[in-house]
Amino acid sequence: MLSTLFLAESRAFAAATVEVLYAGSLIDLMEQSLGPAFLKASGDRFAGYPGGSKLLANEIKERLRPADVFISAVPAVNRALEGKANGDWVRWTIAFARSPLVIGYNPKSRFAGDFRKKPWYEVLAEPGFRLGRTDPKLDPKGALTLAMMKKAEVFYKMPGLSRRVLGGRENPAQVLPEETLLGRLQSGELDAGFFYSSETAEAHIPAVVLPAQLAAAADYTVTILRRAPNPKGAARFLALLLGAEGRRILLQHGLGVEKPVLSGQAPAAIKRLLKKAQ
Repeated sequence: MLSTLFLAESRAFAAATVEVLYAGSLIDLMEQSLGPAFLKASGDRFAGYPGGSKLLANEIKERLRPADVFISAVPAVNRALEGKANGDWVRWTIAFARSPLVIGYNPKSRFAGDFRKKPWYEVLAEPGFRLGRTDPKLDPKGALTLAMMKKAEVFYKMPGLSRRVLGGRENPAQVLPEETLLGRLQSGELDAGFFYSSETAEAHIPAVVLPAQLAAAADYTVTILRRAPNPKGAARFLALLLGAEGRRILLQHGLGVEKPVLSGQAPAAIKRLLKKAQ
């Protein structure tokens, strides 16, 4: 069993905190489930900080937020932390879960019924419709939203559809911090927003599933940052995340669990951990 031997060590070394920077779409997963499960399994304290993956990568690079573990929603973000020119923060990553982009909507919105009668893009463009999305400069979900809308223009043969629905690329009426987007939808401030399917599933929010031709998804990766203050604690966190208990929790929160895949040059201990997870 993956966690039995690896996490057993933690009982003797349980004094430190493990700092985890993670994609804001995973707030409930991390704070309500994985964090408490990690404390119970290892005795280590979990300290999580959510945000847009690009924003977190920038903060790591600029040494604004020290951390042990980094979980990104898009693998390409990790490249900004690779190599000597970028501080050599990331030398390897492990892909472990996936979650498609969907349109989540408030069931109490006056536009909710329209999603059952009209094409989704017509509903989003209705007068007075309040749509939320994340900043494409700071969050991969925001960038995926823009890319998906451009695909939609071609798929539906509707030039200008993206501008009609989204306005400008960084429309201040729509662009909001990732960690507040779901709450604003649930409170009624928004009629709908672009989310990952895991977010709408765990919040029990109705969602419009986009056609396969417009497929866009979060592909979650995890790594232990170089110069991590607590690398042993970070390794114990990975043991939980990639083990049977971690997979159970991921599925419970609506994520598509994938066979862990390593990219880059990981230390022998991580390779052994990964081998046990597979």
